[in-house]
Amino acid sequence: MAFAEGAWPQFRGPTGQGTADATGLPRTWSETNNIVWQTQLPGLGHSSPVISGKRVWLTSATDKGHSRHVVCVDLATGKVERDIALFTEETPEPCHALNSFATPTPVLEDGRVYVTFGSVGTACLSAETGEKIWERRDLLVKYFDVGAASSPILYRGTLILTCDGQSDDQRFVMALDKLTGKTLWRTDRKFPDNIIPDKTHSSCVPLVISVSGKDQLVSPGGQGVRAYDPETGLELWNVRYDGWSVVPRPVFANGLLFVCSGTVKPVLLCIRPEGASGDVTQTAVVWQANKNVPGMPSPLLVGNRLYTMTATRLSCLEAATGKALWSGNIPGQHMASPIAADGHIYLFNTTGGGAVVALGDTFSLVATNRLTEGCMASPAVAGNSLIVRTRTRLYRIGK
Repeated sequence: MAFAEGAWPQFRGPTGQGTADATGLPRTWSETNNIVWQTQLPGLGHSSPVISGKRVWLTSATDKGHSRHVVCVDLATGKVERDIALFTEETPEPCHALNSFATPTPVLEDGRVYVTFGSVGTACLSAETGEKIWERRDLLVKYFDVGAASSPILYRGTLILTCDGQSDDQRFVMALDKLTGKTLWRTDRKFPDNIIPDKTHSSCVPLVISVSGKDQLVSPGGQGVRAYDPETGLELWNVRYDGWSVVPRPVFANGLLFVCSGTVKPVLLCIRPEGASGDVTQTAVVWQANKNVPGMPSPLLVGNRLYTMTATRLSCLEAATGKALWSGNIPGQHMASPIAADGHIYLFNTTGGGAVVALGDTFSLVATNRLTEGCMASPAVAGNSLIVRTRTRLYRIGK
């Protein structure tokens, strides 16, 4: 993918795993300290900010979901440059109180902005003009009472969408031609003996990994994680679990893949995908844990240390073995995925708290900060600044 240098082009940044090479990020802030700018956003949404060049992009919804918007903010000043009313919906779909009508995060590449609002519509816009290049409004999926939340990703010439609907509807992964929006492949989710479980809906963002020199699209969903050939959609392997409503995005390094199984009785699985083929539930799982497993925030993998955030506890594990090294309480309820940069982890809770914890083998809470409102969206990094979306505002936090 042709991401611009210094960009934060997708959910969880350039690698999709929540880490940044930035230095000099602030560790303390408030409404009056280390705020470069703050901007009132039109409407409401949980999509995370993404950045390319001098622009910050996100999505929003107004009029209780009847209108879906794409918003562009000037990175230097915080001024809202564009507020594009992209889609209207006469009868908005069901949406859980913890979700929003604008939760999937956009993805940016080569002067284009790709957005999805689930069944309401998916589109590609020009980053220069804001004009719509193509749209799809025929991808109709029922997401139980939750609503759409899985963000799109780009892979070479394709835009990949994950659509894990409820058990009486459809569940599939598909690739669209990123230039035209036309379907290139679509693969339905498979279940043992073709028996569809009672609960299948999910909201996870897939991750492309390289295994033995070949790319794999790792896509957790209801009742299992599957890996696909991203060029063709062919299922390569799967690992079964009992969870559904999967939210945390996987992380991968050193040949090991880490997957969370869902918000109900979540399990953390360490999987070795090398050589995997077919159902490898009994053979590819290196270790698993059921304590301090994230239900919503995505984990962080830094070196040989795996950091997981539940609603209230941050934990550090030895990645290769699953051995717990420490666990510490972080005040407030956390649903946004943390990021790691400059030797620290940055966490934002739902009531305005912002914690900074040092990376390492002992728990060290460096700072606790506060904004007026809390976060459901994950932060982004621009230079030595944090770009943070709260319930109604966007902040640039920098020295």
